[in-house]
Amino acid sequence: MSTTAPAQTATRSYALRDSMTMLRRNLTHMRRYPSMTVSIVVMPLVMLLLFVYVFGGAIGSGIAGGGGRGDYIDYVVPGIIVMAATSGAVATAVSVCTDMTEGIVQRFRTMSISRGSILTGHVVGSVIQVAVVLVLVSAVSLLIGFRPSASPVEWVAALGLLLFLAFGMAWISAAMGMGAKTVEAASNGPLPLTFLPFLGSAVVTPDSMPTALRWFAEYQPFTPINETVRGLLLGTEIGSDGWLALAWCTALALVGYLWSRAAFRRGTAR
Repeated sequence: MSTTAPAQTATRSYALRDSMTMLRRNLTHMRRYPSMTVSIVVMPLVMLLLFVYVFGGAIGSGIAGGGGRGDYIDYVVPGIIVMAATSGAVATAVSVCTDMTEGIVQRFRTMSISRGSILTGHVVGSVIQVAVVLVLVSAVSLLIGFRPSASPVEWVAALGLLLFLAFGMAWISAAMGMGAKTVEAASNGPLPLTFLPFLGSAVVTPDSMPTALRWFAEYQPFTPINETVRGLLLGTEIGSDGWLALAWCTALALVGYLWSRAAFRRGTAR
């Protein structure tokens, strides 16, 4: 009788066990050093309050049927929630780079643990962190007047897409963290991705933009994600945006996974 199947099962079991150990390690770090967690919670909330109470009246008069701040809050909140889903990217890159530069990964490599578990712990920890941020931002949005029409199934679908986005961003950020020579460089790497939603349909409609910027906004990854989340929460038309959003999230996750694993195997990071 072949022993290949039992051996593969045991390998998967060890990989899962080691990944859970690394996840607990990263969650413990988040709890003991909460400054980074606080920063990724505060930024989406600041953006939410800024666009609702500071810019909401002016922007809202030219968007959402000209209904002012009351209508604009329903338009902008889904975009802010998408931004919140990208908020863990910098923390992930910094965390991975810190492990690399402090030598702990070199120590892990000498131990009998699954190599993939090191990255998996960072990625899953980031997704959990982002899930907490999404709950907080959504709660504050409801408190200040956001009125979605989503059913429980649509809420679950929107949350699933947002966590899928966070998962893809975490893998991309992990790869950037491994390629960075310093923590400062690691913190700057994911920033362009986290600001891409601003250049999409998150806070204004692409129709209001100049021609070149409108073209970029319509065809960049975050616009279909924005529109899908907005459609799920508000009951507006989604069309092909749902499939495009899933395709972009899948591409982010796949590219990030392959990039980070290749960098880890090559040992290009310290």
